[in-house]
Parts: sequence; C-alpha cells; structure tokens
Amino acid sequence: MEGVDYILPDLTPELLIKAYTVGIFPMSEGADDPSIFWVQPEMRGVLPLDKFHLPRSLRKAMRKNPFTIKVDTAFADVMRLCAEEAPDRDTTWINDKIMQAYVGLHNIGHAHSVECWLEDELVGGLYGVKVGAAFFGESMFSRKTNASKIALTHLVHRMRLGGFQLLDTQFTTPHLEKFGVMEVTKEDYETLLADAVSQEANFFPYSKTGSKSDNLDGYDGGGTSDSILQSFNQIS
Repeated sequence: MEGVDYILPDLTPELLIKAYTVGIFPMSEGADDPSIFWVQPEMRGVLPLDKFHLPRSLRKAMRKNPFTIKVDTAFADVMRLCAEEAPDRDTTWINDKIMQAYVGLHNIGHAHSVECWLEDELVGGLYGVKVGAAFFGESMFSRKTNASKIALTHLVHRMRLGGFQLLDTQFTTPHLEKFGVMEVTKEDYETLLADAVSQEANFFPYSKTGSKSDNLDGYDGGGTSDSILQSFNQIS
C-alpha cells in the first residue's frame, strides 16, 4: 500500500471525484485523527459483475425477504454506522472530515447507500462512490445476520442492470472472496478504471425516468429478492 500522511484542510467532493478517477482514495488513522492519507494499493480488489457468486446459504436467506431494501434514504446514518466499533473492527478510518466530504459527494449525486431496514430500524447497508460506470465500495455494516451481504447482492444486481463496468472493493478479504472478489495489479486496475470512468451508467435502473426523482421514499420500482435471485440463477 502506498500513502502519504498529511493534514488536508479541504477534502471537497470535487477533489474526491478527481482522486477516484485516477485510482486513489483517502483514509485516516482513526475517528479522532484529523490527518488524511491517500491510498493507492499495489494490488486492488475488484468484483467482476458477470462472475458474482451468491452463496447457497444467502440464497436461502433472501427467499425469506428478511429486510426492506432502500436506497439513499439514510446515507449519513449508513456512514456513521459503518464507522462504529464492531466485533471484527475496533477502530475506524472514517473521521469527521471524511464523513462531511462524502455526505457532500452524496448531495451532488456521486455517492450512494444501499440500506437494509427491519421495520423502522436500519440494520445493515453499504455506501460507495459513483464515477461514470465505476462504483467504489467504501464500507458496510451489519446489525442483523446477512444484512450487509444482502445489501451487496442488491448493489450488484442494480449495477448489472444499470450498465456499470467496474465494482472496486479496494482490498480483498476472505469474506469478499466468497462473492467472487479477485485481486488485480495496479496496472491492470488502471486500465479497467480508465475504461469505466469514460462511460456512463445509471444507479437508478428501475425508475421510470432513470433518475433519483422516482426514489423519494427509497424505492425506484424494482429489485425484489425474487427478481434478483432469478437474475443470478442465470450467471451462477
């Protein structure tokens, strides 16, 4: 991993878009650390959308429709919950500057959240950045079994329908490898990235207008568990 540590006075949405376009992203050492360092991994995690693997146990769980899935109704809350301590994570790289910058990015349509709701409780989800036909997964959380996994499955289905070319997971983990995430070299990643950001994709492929305007309550007309499972049956 390559990174340079320094205080960034202004981590703006515009700067973030430029950074993602060339393959770098910001992190911090912790929630209370105001410094930001840029990261450009030598090996990058990517999830080929046409090779997504849906584990059998998750298929079974999704058939029960355990959660209501919404998009972009609680972006800041998703970030906040991603930053909280968890059994497998006792620290966070999301500080206040990063939080504010990504909320700003969300406000101009370049960052999105996929959310799992159990009645009125936000129990899982993920968020990431969209530039062209690339989506950069940032973080996820789960307060109920399978919540983040189901959010990821909904994200992949949405991306496939919307014409996306690249799902960047930044790094690989044994957990993500179960879904088909693979490592590529920095050079190969830059080729994939350049192609993806030069194209356009639609994050709201279910909506009548193809825009967020049909998504005021978090729904945009599709993406049920049944339709998603049927879709993945064709590629698994």
